[in-house]
Amino acid sequence: MAITAGMVKELREMTGAGMMDCKKALNETNGDMEAAVEFLRKNGQAKAEKKANRIAAEGIVKTVINDDKAAAIVEVNSETDFVAKNEEFQNFVAAVADQALATTAADMDAFMAEAWVADNSKTVADALTEKIAVIGEKLSIRRFEKINTDGCVVSYIHGGGRIGVLVEAATDVVNDEIKAALKNVAMQVAAMSPKYVSRDEVSQDYIEHEKEILLAQAKQENPEKPDNIIEKMIIGRLNKELKEVCLLDQVYVQDSDLTVAKYVEKVGKENGANLSVVKFIRFETGEGMEKKNEDFAAEVAAQMGGN
Repeated sequence: MAITAGMVKELREMTGAGMMDCKKALNETNGDMEAAVEFLRKNGQAKAEKKANRIAAEGIVKTVINDDKAAAIVEVNSETDFVAKNEEFQNFVAAVADQALATTAADMDAFMAEAWVADNSKTVADALTEKIAVIGEKLSIRRFEKINTDGCVVSYIHGGGRIGVLVEAATDVVNDEIKAALKNVAMQVAAMSPKYVSRDEVSQDYIEHEKEILLAQAKQENPEKPDNIIEKMIIGRLNKELKEVCLLDQVYVQDSDLTVAKYVEKVGKENGANLSVVKFIRFETGEGMEKKNEDFAAEVAAQMGGN
């Protein structure tokens, strides 16, 4: 069967694959459009498997919010920063964020297996495989989280998608001033990377672990001091550490006279709102992946006798 330019164009629009790939698929399937789509998907899968051992630690974080009440955040990785800045990749990540906002999946396996919102004839995994075939390097949907609230949720993206933050607040007033203040809090989260909202979230195990470390440090630095003095020293150091890891205890970066808690309280009073920060989610592209890469390299070196 003769393969026309119109057939190639139609297949390209259906799959997003390259023109030559579409032409080859149509030739291989004697012009059968459905079979050609399947051919491209299988070919894309082969390419994805070939790239499976590459490191994809670049990429972007994307957020999406619906009516200030529902939000999702996703991290999608690529191998290179060049692809991360590519419009086609960024559009795909936006579609993944929309998928995350709509999903009922509880984990990544379920998420990847569910129907792709943009085209129910394929799964999320299928859509990823096709995009790998089009872009030509390893891509990975690494993680997602959602927030649904009766209060308000805002987002902040830093560095072109390098860091993304969602902040959820309980509030009986939602206006531009409240949302602007919460965005300022999200910027604080992006910049200062707290671990907890408040001390109420800090586990006793964490506190005991940190006290043990601080006690060992203090005894080494001050071997002549009695235990009761050292105990007071480590309580002071622990309080200082908690101020750094707990968002509400942090010094507010835009006004050093205030803590974040005082800033939120001030904005709430000015707007007649019962305003409090409930939760934050912070994704940073590739965080934790470098260590995994180092561990992998060390494992290979060990297997090769260190050579």
